[in-house]
Amino acid sequence: MPRVTNSPASRKRHKKVLKYAKGYFGNKSKLFRYAKEAVQHAWQYAYIDRKKKKANIRGLWIVRLNAACRNAGISYSRFIEGLHAAKIGLDRKVLSDMAIRDEVAFAAIVEQVRAALKAKTAAAKAKA
Repeated sequence: MPRVTNSPASRKRHKKVLKYAKGYFGNKSKLFRYAKEAVQHAWQYAYIDRKKKKANIRGLWIVRLNAACRNAGISYSRFIEGLHAAKIGLDRKVLSDMAIRDEVAFAAIVEQVRAALKAKTAAAKAKA
């Protein structure tokens, strides 16, 4: 009795992997063994980089905010501290966009932050 290879399903699997590997260099686009490995690595990198992309974008927001804060005469870290003290719930994405597109509104937020920081230091001095 001949051995059973399930060749229709295997061929379908192989063709699917080779389709994903289209455009890869050399054997990685032609031979299943190498294509499978290359595709798996590509998917790993894609998954990891989707997470890295979020971190990179957040870093961009922070850089933009830092620059806008420096122009307004306050450091980024003091600005964030003041945001928490003033209980302003805007995130870095919105603040960064505001700093670029609406400088008047951003300046108003900076003034609120400064007032909250003054109140915070006054409260700390009163405690001590």
